[in-house]
Amino acid sequence: MTLALVTGIVGGIGAAIARRLADDGFDVVVSDRPGTAFDDAAAALGLPAYAADLGRRADVERLVAAITQAQGAPGVLVNSAGGVCGQVHQAVDKVSEEDWRAVFAANTDSAFFLAQALAPAMRAQGSGRIVTISSGAGLKPSLTGIQAYTAAKHALVGLTRQLALELGPAGITVNSVAPGFVLSNDATRRQWDSYGEAGQQAMVGRIHLRRLGQPEDIAGAVSFLAGADAAWITGQVLCVDGGHT
Repeated sequence: MTLALVTGIVGGIGAAIARRLADDGFDVVVSDRPGTAFDDAAAALGLPAYAADLGRRADVERLVAAITQAQGAPGVLVNSAGGVCGQVHQAVDKVSEEDWRAVFAANTDSAFFLAQALAPAMRAQGSGRIVTISSGAGLKPSLTGIQAYTAAKHALVGLTRQLALELGPAGITVNSVAPGFVLSNDATRRQWDSYGEAGQQAMVGRIHLRRLGQPEDIAGAVSFLAGADAAWITGQVLCVDGGHT
């Protein structure tokens, strides 16, 4: 049975992905930053959990070593860790270096460090699946207005495509799911509330299916890309946004 590592379970989407892959028959382990929120999310899932600051290479190396020693090397990696790191829109000249780097660490550095750590074992077994969770903000300007988030998600899309090229000869596929607006955590609910009733109606009106996304919508797309039917698909960005793209 293939072992899948799913990161970013605190945000809601990652938890839904972990549940779906477990239902699909994968052995699943999960990770996120240490803290009460992670402990609660992991307990709710009932899956083996490993806390780590995924934006730090040394932490990622320790994480992968611990998982491999306990359960073997993951053959599937789902990079769902990310988000806006509690930030809100500021004028470009007001953004601090710390805020800029924090968003890149969470969204882009984490995916790169995990790919670095897991690629050798995937190469050795001649197969592997890596799925990143990017965003509509990785393809166009972000509704959040947060410059670093838009830039980091664009970088994640580029990283996905570059890794697909590099790792493809070893039988490893690398794809991305780009969600539209999904009410999945406190940050997205605050953003949704900030639009007001008129703004909310306008947003839903621009979505072909006339509803917001649910975490399970994203989990279904990841399930496909991690499964056997996606064996000849790599370097792709699958927009899951109800037709808003």
